Amino acid sequence: MDHVVCAVDVGTRSARAGLFSASGVLLGRAEHPILLHQPCYPHAEHESEDIWRAVCAAVRAARAQAGVDSEAVVGIAFDATCSLVVLDREGRPLSVSATGEAGHDTVVWLDHRALAEADECSATGDRVLDFSGGTISPEMAIAKLMWLKRHLPHVWARTGYLFDLADFLSWKATGSLARSQCTLTCKWTYLAHEAGGWQRGFLERIGLDDLIERGTLPEGASPVGASLGPLTEAAATDLGLTRNCSVAVGLIDAFAGALGVLGPHALTDRSNGHMALIAGTSSCVMSMSAEAKSVRGYWGPYFGVALPGFWVTEGGQSATGALLDHVVRVHGAGGEPTPQRHRAILERIAVLRAEQGEAFACRLNVLPDFLGNRSPLADPAALGVISGLSLDPSFDALCALYWRTCVAIAMGVRQIIEGFEASGAPVRTLHVTGGHTRNRLLMQLYADTTGCTIIEPQVDEGVLLGTAMAAACGAGVFADLPAACLAMQRDTRTLEPDPAAVPHRARDYRIFLEMQRQRQVLEAMA
Repeated sequence: MDHVVCAVDVGTRSARAGLFSASGVLLGRAEHPILLHQPCYPHAEHESEDIWRAVCAAVRAARAQAGVDSEAVVGIAFDATCSLVVLDREGRPLSVSATGEAGHDTVVWLDHRALAEADECSATGDRVLDFSGGTISPEMAIAKLMWLKRHLPHVWARTGYLFDLADFLSWKATGSLARSQCTLTCKWTYLAHEAGGWQRGFLERIGLDDLIERGTLPEGASPVGASLGPLTEAAATDLGLTRNCSVAVGLIDAFAGALGVLGPHALTDRSNGHMALIAGTSSCVMSMSAEAKSVRGYWGPYFGVALPGFWVTEGGQSATGALLDHVVRVHGAGGEPTPQRHRAILERIAVLRAEQGEAFACRLNVLPDFLGNRSPLADPAALGVISGLSLDPSFDALCALYWRTCVAIAMGVRQIIEGFEASGAPVRTLHVTGGHTRNRLLMQLYADTTGCTIIEPQVDEGVLLGTAMAAACGAGVFADLPAACLAMQRDTRTLEPDPAAVPHRARDYRIFLEMQRQRQVLEAMA
């Protein structure tokens, strides 16, 4: 089979690999778990070598499932969470853990240890803030790097390489020290729309004047989909591929999803009423346009981080799928949040709602900011709220809390979209990809709450598809990334709002906003 490409997506708890044809058909897919260490809240760490092993296992299994010979795979690209990998001068792992535990060389995207450092960055008032929504988040690499230098100076002194996770995987595959325009622009305060994108004055102000040298960072960033050359012999052996496979510059996972589901519409529909929701452990709401759109409290605008010549602005929720897992884990009637347990809860919610209608759990309300509010409040220190709990320990009580948490997550998406619309960009259509597409309750809530037409892939692998587009570009299957984007787009299905539910969700939204206001009052009194 000609022109097969491989896409690898590394999330918070697993690595996924998919093999695609040049027309975007998914031929085979596999997943392998990765370790997540959480030694103390809010720290979270990975082991980069464990991630590489998981990637290799997933690629081998996906190729076996597809029944494709290794020689047929002509390109590969990687997307990953915006996690920070720290290596010494010989490329060996350096522990980023306060415990000093060996191998824990990667600060996970959701790690919020750098809250103080993020606040210091925001307080500078530097012009880089014009391209990050006015603040720096503790989820961004730049704040984590400040924390590392300040709190683990002995590690900083030994550091020889610093990578965003997607760039680490490209380096493992090729030995190339190139960095993606996506990763550097979105998380390292590199301004891709300007010549000399590194803002050295800002780096000096925050004490990272040695960052570029310490991390062996290049002067310029490489565009998504550019070729980095073939796999090394060692990487080809690890992955079960050949040296005829070209490696493309990758990107952050959410931006891969935006490329996969929103890219074709950005290229063909300049009316710009489309947004993407990439929803899994966390959720990202993204716009893509030919003009820069700056919205206070929203990350960006970022230039050329998915499609060349296009700007991306990003709102988000730091914990959505992770919040539902947390609700299941901590409730007395819950337990380990396995797919089977989530499915049982959803099935029972359907029964309870059929019996009780909108009266079901109507006095229970949730603010979902258990890991801060990424957008529109840009407050990483914000906390979640649950109002209306009783002493009921039953499974039905868990279902009620789960249902109202789903409602709260959808309310957060509505608020993010309204923030975009306030900047003069009406949103009519929401393209959704990620794990939430398997939760039909959430999907209908997104439609009913936002009033948008929901569009989702028939085969929901939008993130992998976006990365496959980059891989196909890097392998020369298409002349450029826009051509790959248009050629590889896949069939979709639509979901419309339920008119009967709209007034109920409007009531929920009024309560949601009032709870936010009351939380701010209480926090001011604390």
